[in-house]
Amino acid sequence: MIEVHAFATPNSVKVLIALEEMGLSYALKPVNVRKGEQKFEAFLALNPNGKVPVLVDEGFVLTESAAILVYLAEKTGRLLPQDGIGRARVFEQLFFHASGLSPAFGNAGFFKRSSTEPQPIAEARFTTEAERILGLIDAKLGGQAFVAGEEFTIADIAHFGWMWRLQFPGLTLYGRPHLSRWYETVAARPAVQQAIARVEALVPAA
Repeated sequence: MIEVHAFATPNSVKVLIALEEMGLSYALKPVNVRKGEQKFEAFLALNPNGKVPVLVDEGFVLTESAAILVYLAEKTGRLLPQDGIGRARVFEQLFFHASGLSPAFGNAGFFKRSSTEPQPIAEARFTTEAERILGLIDAKLGGQAFVAGEEFTIADIAHFGWMWRLQFPGLTLYGRPHLSRWYETVAARPAVQQAIARVEALVPAA
């Protein structure tokens, strides 16, 4: 059975959404990043980079959420178009996510919430970039149902992970009607709701 080492993070929830959407059985292994468990020796043996999620499939260990999404899509033949142009559009969004959206959102949240000293220049730089990216996605969704075209794909799952945690970088969907419509559509999917419930259950009760 597939194992997923994860916590209630934007990158972790992506993998659970994909597994739920694809109907794959999996065992969830909690890694409490708030307690630093991602730096424990046992976890570093799986991912020397010390980050969740990690997928283990019959001894095959894979890190990086985007790579995991592609692996699962190709394993099942789902949520990734077969035609060249369709696949290219999905990969375009995955690379945009990994190089632009995720770093901007993560850094904006870090400098707002976790920096030991105020860093107004850095906070403003990453928040402005995150806002710009939200605008780009909203504009794209003005002409199509989903981020890579008219069908729901792993590209939507990738973007949804951070949209689900918009409060961390202090962002909102206010004034972005197309992005709001897309978010509500994705959030209403039963597999997405199940994945969120499972990943949120990993957080210990206070």
